[in-house]
Amino acid sequence: TEVSEISRALKGLAKELSPASTTPELQRELDMIASTGEQVSVGLLAIALQAEGMAAVSYAGWQVPIATDSSYTKARIQSIDDQRVRADLAAGKVVIITGFQGVDEQNNITTLGRGGSDTSAVAVAAAMKADECLIYTDVDGVYTTDPRIVPEARRLASLSFEEMLEMASLGSKVLQIRSVEFAG
Repeated sequence: TEVSEISRALKGLAKELSPASTTPELQRELDMIASTGEQVSVGLLAIALQAEGMAAVSYAGWQVPIATDSSYTKARIQSIDDQRVRADLAAGKVVIITGFQGVDEQNNITTLGRGGSDTSAVAVAAAMKADECLIYTDVDGVYTTDPRIVPEARRLASLSFEEMLEMASLGSKVLQIRSVEFAG
């Protein structure tokens, strides 16, 4: 939470310096700033795991690499090279990868926009041909509606891909539609 507060403060400072941040050059710089919070988080997690005796390594999206287009602040993943990650896993390491970011053809850091961390997790799982992708959040499941608004909302025991895709396309805040599409 402190890391995300720092990231928000940095973005606020950037907007103070240049309120009209709509040019591609300024959007590129906003992505550079936005990527720092995730990088701090993965580095701290790797250190914490190492302190517990686990071999761990952290990577930013550009180090994997997670290749994206150049649509700054809302980039789309084009490909993921799983070679480096597979080698570390084979060596017995826990691999921690930043979500929400990648790198374009010119080696500029890009961010994926809203829901980008979920999208990253599902995309990496798909690239790795993982059996499953678990996303931990502050809620205990998917509900028929928002339980904060409708107390009678029921938690769903299971959900098909098609049902989740429909919920996401209708604006459900459970998963970003791009992450559901990658899961498919």
